[in-house]
Amino acid sequence: MKKIAIINSCTDLGVHVNGASLGAQILTKDLCSSNISNQYTIRDNQIKKEANPKNQIHSCQEINDFVQEFNRLLLSMHELHFEEKMTTEEIKSYQKKMHDLVLSVKALDTKNEKRNLEQINEFNEKLYKQVLQVLEADEFPLTVGGDHIIAIASSLASIKRHQNLGMIWFDSHADYNTYTTSVTGNLHGLPLAVATHFEKDILSDFHKGPFYDPKHTVIVGGRDIDPWEWENVLEAGVTVFSTKDIQKYGAREICKKAFEIASNGTNGVHISFDLDLIDPNFAPGVSVPAKDGINLKETYELVDEIVKYANLIKSADLVEYNPVFDIDNKTANLAKEILNKWIENF
Repeated sequence: MKKIAIINSCTDLGVHVNGASLGAQILTKDLCSSNISNQYTIRDNQIKKEANPKNQIHSCQEINDFVQEFNRLLLSMHELHFEEKMTTEEIKSYQKKMHDLVLSVKALDTKNEKRNLEQINEFNEKLYKQVLQVLEADEFPLTVGGDHIIAIASSLASIKRHQNLGMIWFDSHADYNTYTTSVTGNLHGLPLAVATHFEKDILSDFHKGPFYDPKHTVIVGGRDIDPWEWENVLEAGVTVFSTKDIQKYGAREICKKAFEIASNGTNGVHISFDLDLIDPNFAPGVSVPAKDGINLKETYELVDEIVKYANLIKSADLVEYNPVFDIDNKTANLAKEILNKWIENF
């Protein structure tokens, strides 16, 4: 049985709402297992006011409101389905249209900076070194977030150690923007693109090692993917299994296919599990909920299937628990079940 090191990653610098920085220590506070070797805590260096969704003020609220309208218009213009097969010419036309529209929106946002970039890099460099230390001790790093920006450090540390890994990204979002295609500048939309080195310019300067091959990278449960992100996903060749795919083929079958792709020709797999994969009716305590997610039955089936591949999994994240938005501890209790399942079986 592996010795597991819990790494609390306490930050919400990558996302535009507060609260995810509080999640890790709530989830790991009462963990008790003989195979937990240590618990470490990494905090961001930003002093934040107490998060309160009722009176939270966003400095970029105006552009965010515009982006919502932009999304609506864009989706009505062209809705790209996961199962759709597009010709080369259709893909090129779609990509050019997305590119032109994104540039036009960014031109309107004079305040669209790389938000919290310096603080995020400082945090992730500390986390990266901590994960490497755990790996060098031949222990299993289980990183608990925090927003999904933390997966840059955890996944890159793991592939530096193991050299050739696949990636499974359990998430309702692709997180496959680059800074060029990001409208808001919120960096939580970039981590998978960074881990696969599709975004080459920011967020990975501390890493001197290999990156994940998009051909061995799988998004499971994607359903809220920005239309302009699809240009990146299609170009990179990342595999996407949607929530509809899970509902159609079953959680176990999709999970099996994901591990087949991620482990084919690699030394193992890093998994990164965002709780917003789950429908907000069952897991409301997340920063960026997406409707029409997987239900509880599908969640438990997925988690049960994941542990069957414990011999392939070299490192793991559980991210985006936000207690500010939780209701009756629904999300906390579910997240703790997932954590305990992993700890007992990895």
